[in-house]
Amino acid sequence: MDNGHELDAAKVVSSIREHDVISMRFVIVGKRLLLDFRSNELDGPMVRLAEPAKSARERFAMLARMRPRFPPPEKFVSIRWPRFVRSLEELGIREAILTRVAEAGHPDAVRNAERALDALLEAEIATQRDAIVGEGFRTLWSASPSRR
Repeated sequence: MDNGHELDAAKVVSSIREHDVISMRFVIVGKRLLLDFRSNELDGPMVRLAEPAKSARERFAMLARMRPRFPPPEKFVSIRWPRFVRSLEELGIREAILTRVAEAGHPDAVRNAERALDALLEAEIATQRDAIVGEGFRTLWSASPSRR
């Protein structure tokens, strides 16, 4: 069950269409989905999982290392995604991302974007599985009866 937070999917799709560089933060997955739709004759758009940054300055430095042929972006949009990763598909966000990447005309970029989105879903499933079996998590309440 998704957590029921209100989300304006049309606004997210609009951001994907209008902005060149976006970071999406997910509730369960500890990674960020970086979307850099800028392209040139050599480099297509980039969709990639990244570690959280400690600051905007660190994120810009990371982006500069990943995309050395591009100047720093004029604007960097951050979207907090309060739902499960699978809702990206259900709400048309995945399609909007892949469409924007495809418009640049770099087929490898589309395949890489699909792989990154699939890896994001796999990371969420792995985190949920770890939470269920207690791997890397600790229990707040015991399932066994407590002594009184």
